[in-house]
Amino acid sequence: MTTATLPAAVGKYSEAFASFAEANSDAPEWLKAVRSQAWATFSELGIPVKRRGNELWKYTDLRPLAALDFEHGIGGSVSLDEIKAAGPWDDAWDTVVVVDGVFSAELSNLQGTAGLTAGSLAEAISSGTGDIETQLASLAGREEYAFTALSTAFVDDGAYVAIADDADPATPIHVVFVTSNASGSRASYPRLLVDAGANTLAVIIETHINLAESAQLSLPVVEVFAKPGATVRHYRVQMENELSYHLGTIRVHQLDDSSFNSTTFAVGAVIARNDIHTQLDAPGASCTLHGLYMTSGTQQQDQEISTTHAKPHCTSKQFYKGILSGKSHAVFSGKVVVERDAQKSDATQKDLNLLLSRGAEIDAKPSLEIYADDVTAAHGATAGHVDRDTLFYLQSRGVDEEAAKAILIRGFAAEMLDEFKPKALYEFVERVTDERIPVLLAESDALGTA
Repeated sequence: MTTATLPAAVGKYSEAFASFAEANSDAPEWLKAVRSQAWATFSELGIPVKRRGNELWKYTDLRPLAALDFEHGIGGSVSLDEIKAAGPWDDAWDTVVVVDGVFSAELSNLQGTAGLTAGSLAEAISSGTGDIETQLASLAGREEYAFTALSTAFVDDGAYVAIADDADPATPIHVVFVTSNASGSRASYPRLLVDAGANTLAVIIETHINLAESAQLSLPVVEVFAKPGATVRHYRVQMENELSYHLGTIRVHQLDDSSFNSTTFAVGAVIARNDIHTQLDAPGASCTLHGLYMTSGTQQQDQEISTTHAKPHCTSKQFYKGILSGKSHAVFSGKVVVERDAQKSDATQKDLNLLLSRGAEIDAKPSLEIYADDVTAAHGATAGHVDRDTLFYLQSRGVDEEAAKAILIRGFAAEMLDEFKPKALYEFVERVTDERIPVLLAESDALGTA
């Protein structure tokens, strides 16, 4: 359980919740109950500013966030050109666009793909589509997590994606969450629910872009249900401005022989967190969780990565890479739990970090909790600088010093970048990485010094 903060930090959201609840009094009773329970949880927990004894936020100072005031329910206008310029885009993709938490039919680009239902979460709720009543907030609500609870208390619209049994959409399904360029600091609660039917094969791209110039708070929540035999290839791109807070939650439930493979790309935000948990809840389920994060200045990126092996014969892999410069900070907290009945589990976990500056800091905490006796498991984490000999090797072959440093940084990132298979997506993350390297180098004082 997180540690509650001062009542005033909760009170800042209380009036907004009361107004929201009144404005949405005609919502289905089950949804109002979900919101009320979530608000009660957040009211008890508050924003976790106290870090002592609080492992979930031990390395992250949220006092600046708690001190800020955010408006609620304030939206702005966005053009399609702005979205295409700020994030990945391909006209061939089925694209769902959500602006300031509200689905935009005008900006979305849906192809009418057979077996795919995609669009507004609010419309799915009102029409009772699929299993939405039993699914929504059922995964991201089991634990008492303050920001998931706060986001759920304000759940209204967002994106809903359902893939029918045995369907194989030919192109990726792209869900774009946009923070518009409106004045003032605002809180938004992006939501995505993915229901992948049995024996489906789907590619989901989840993109977060921020067009504002002021501090914003984004609390996205994603829930993924992978039915037996489903294969879900998930990509996540997080692009916030450097004044904003992005605290994301992803919860995945997997059944027999399902596969969930996720690769994340994270830059921007003063503090960002990617909190993902996969539940391997039937034999043969497997998940691969990979990611690349880059920080500069005084930014912080947290990776809270966990997998539970609840049933036998399941496989999980965690592998993350970080590139840090300036006085930036990153946290990797990786956890694998193998429950008593989960025999024949196979789990690996790794976090590698490249520190470009003496002031950069990484707190890495990989961990295993194993309650079964027939298990294969390994974990590890490293952090280090590029040594003098490696840099000299390139320079001795005619590469100037700055170019050599850029090549080494790019080479470290390449393994993760290569995982972004859709062409337009790969070209985007490659371009952003290449644009970030000069920023990282400008703050570097440790490359080739040891």
